[in-house]
Amino acid sequence: MLIRLLLLAFGVFEFLFPRRVVDWGMKHSLQNGSDIEVKPWVYTVARIEGLVITLWALRRGKKKRGASR
Repeated sequence: MLIRLLLLAFGVFEFLFPRRVVDWGMKHSLQNGSDIEVKPWVYTVARIEGLVITLWALRRGKKKRGASR
């Protein structure tokens, strides 16, 4: 359940702030800190990814609650 909550929080954060998530990932994945330019569509894909993660975490939680009854 904790992992589902963490994924839900991350998915919502990524959906609302895709630029922060992508920029943080790019900053920590480069060795020499060189500046690179990210294509604008990357932020859209990150937002879609956040939505998918959020929906998956919510749906997964409903399945588990329904199975325990």
